[in-house]
Amino acid sequence: MAIFVTGDTHRDVDFAKLKQFAESNPQLTKSDYIIIAGDFGGVWCESTLEEDLKPYSNLPFTVLFVDGNHENFWGLNSYPVTMWHGGKVHMIKPDIIHLMRGQVFELEGNTIFTFGGATSIDKAFRREGISWWAEELPTYEELDEGFRNLEKYGYKVDYIITHSCGERALMYPPLRTRTMQMGRYPENQMLSNFEDRVAYKHWYFGHYHMDGRLNDKMTVLYQEIVPLGQ
Repeated sequence: MAIFVTGDTHRDVDFAKLKQFAESNPQLTKSDYIIIAGDFGGVWCESTLEEDLKPYSNLPFTVLFVDGNHENFWGLNSYPVTMWHGGKVHMIKPDIIHLMRGQVFELEGNTIFTFGGATSIDKAFRREGISWWAEELPTYEELDEGFRNLEKYGYKVDYIITHSCGERALMYPPLRTRTMQMGRYPENQMLSNFEDRVAYKHWYFGHYHMDGRLNDKMTVLYQEIVPLGQ
């Protein structure tokens, strides 16, 4: 089983990278995973749900995702919460799985902590309940749940996968320039709690629509698809 990580897909907008990756890696099967670091967007409109999800199900591998800010949270939260590999998920389909906030998953000997959510800087141009949902922002209850789950692992995991990032990450090029454009938001401060208290090998996140390795422990992803651990 292989595990890969990539950035935002926005339903069909940035889906092509997954199709191209599948075509370039014919050995992959449903036992392999690609984790999308937020803004999956496949659960968006009820009337086109099956049509929107079909391209993802047609991929040869299983798609896992943390939530971003551009998600229909009413739609996501309509799915039952179940346990999967040690953490809470919404099982959208057997091969499309939402990894919920504050969970630790055990996959192929790896421990992976997930914490989605972020601020939509374009929410002034969106309509609540149609193209924007207040649930995009993580809550302190979810933060507390995350720390309770991390405590079970001695505050040590192999990997962290989030949509946004902590404040320290924002100081590294190329994010420094991006931060000046986008600003800092509550989730950056919230995620800083994990920077300070959790030991990890590598942290992956999306949201900023760029690809780059910030340092030897942090990577921002958008179009690139990288093996977990790289």
